Amino acid sequence: MLRWSVHGAFWASLVIALAAVLGEGRSAEAAGGVLLGLLYGVGQVLQGSPPRPMPGRVWLGLVTGCWAVLAVAAAPFVWAAFPLVFAYLRLLPLWAATFGVTVLTSAAIMAAGWHAGELSAALVVGPAMGTAVVTLLALAYQELCAESARPPAG
Repeated sequence: MLRWSVHGAFWASLVIALAAVLGEGRSAEAAGGVLLGLLYGVGQVLQGSPPRPMPGRVWLGLVTGCWAVLAVAAAPFVWAAFPLVFAYLRLLPLWAATFGVTVLTSAAIMAAGWHAGELSAALVVGPAMGTAVVTLLALAYQELCAESARPPAG
């Protein structure tokens, strides 16, 4: 259920961003958003469950790169980063995921501040706290899955 919720959050944020840039007549950004959606969707199909590490990491790099270009090009795409936090935590070792999530969140904060013309406390604290909550939820979910897979003691 959590995985479907994360995918739903990504698709919802992407559709909202696409609608916003199309409403502004920004077809290049919309095309980039469609490319991001295609990359995301293909990755979900090819990744499998459990995820295969190397293809998943290549996919994550491509999706992150595409997201970064779009986040700089148009503010509505900035928020599509947050569902990607789950992908980082699912596909990377914890140390690398922690680093990646920190860089991703920092990039989202900086892009949002750049588009807003200033970096406010709300643009820093909101995404940082949101990412912290998402990270804790993802780690708790992983631990629950691991615990349920263990044979009963006794």
